[in-house]
Amino acid sequence: MAAEALQAQENNLHIAGQLARKVAQAANAGRLPGFITVEGPIGVGKTTLAKRLAQAFDYPLLLEPVTENPFLDRFYAEGSRHALPTQLFFLLHRARQVADMPGNDLVGRNLIADFLLEKDRLFARLTLDDAEYALYEQIYDNLQLNPPKPDLVIYLQAPAEILDSRVRGRGLALEQNIKLDYLQALADSYTEFFHYYDSAPLLVVNAAEIDFAHNHQHFEALLEQVLQMEGTRQFFNPNSTLL
Repeated sequence: MAAEALQAQENNLHIAGQLARKVAQAANAGRLPGFITVEGPIGVGKTTLAKRLAQAFDYPLLLEPVTENPFLDRFYAEGSRHALPTQLFFLLHRARQVADMPGNDLVGRNLIADFLLEKDRLFARLTLDDAEYALYEQIYDNLQLNPPKPDLVIYLQAPAEILDSRVRGRGLALEQNIKLDYLQALADSYTEFFHYYDSAPLLVVNAAEIDFAHNHQHFEALLEQVLQMEGTRQFFNPNSTLL
């Protein structure tokens, strides 16, 4: 077992060295996107991937404030009566994050984020009633948000059953009351949102069977796709058994 563990460690170091060389080559050739946003529904792995990309590119990392939202656990446990304060907390916090970005225009910037500000409306429309959504829209419009356009958006998608399994598996107390039908509705809303999304180049990734957290080969395959990205929309549908 010790020999196997040592071999695995050596393999991981070898892959890490390969990734570093590929990133450096892409940077020298001017093919490295500067501002990358990773998106997708709860449990799909967007924060994990964002952290790995930030490490691989040596970029700053900007994460949405999930654990900081004091209303989120009540929303998951009790539903719609806590939806408005939950959504407004996220909106105002994300707006502040965007405003605090260096220079705010992000010219010449390098950054990895695990949220796209425009998707905030997706959650609002899904969770708020008509009167609450009208109030939300007034607040959103009055904030006069002008989020920077990413150089690349990576959209991770997976079936609701996979999302549910991953949410249960990571064991966060505040997420244990999330219902499968909510995850299904959320996944459907993301699918519709990104079907029409054209504000930045988009890489759509089938993340149902791949593990960016623990499998270096899976991450390497995704990174290859990012570095070779051309055009406005591409799809990455890896077969995990072949990676």
